[in-house]
Amino acid sequence: MQMNISGHHVELTPAIRAYVTEKLQRLSKHFDHLIAIDCILKVEKLEHVAEATVKAAGRTLFADASAPDMYAAIDLLSDKLDRQVRKHKNRLRDNHHGRQENAASNF
Repeated sequence: MQMNISGHHVELTPAIRAYVTEKLQRLSKHFDHLIAIDCILKVEKLEHVAEATVKAAGRTLFADASAPDMYAAIDLLSDKLDRQVRKHKNRLRDNHHGRQENAASNF
């Protein structure tokens, strides 16, 4: 999985870069077919904003989060992306496979 981390009006320290990498690596636990993640960290007035675009097999997911602290914004962003990735994975699974076999045997 390729990961791009960039900053707008904020200096990307090694600590922030490591924190983002650690949080976004969790996504690959839930779904193996992630291609790339583009993360943008920026400061707008008093708010710290974190945005990410995840390119997965079959879909592009986007989330953003803002908070008074950059680390809190990153936490919120990773939680939002985690929910979206799990939802995407559940949509890809065939949930009706068992119902078709049971319906055929009832006739």
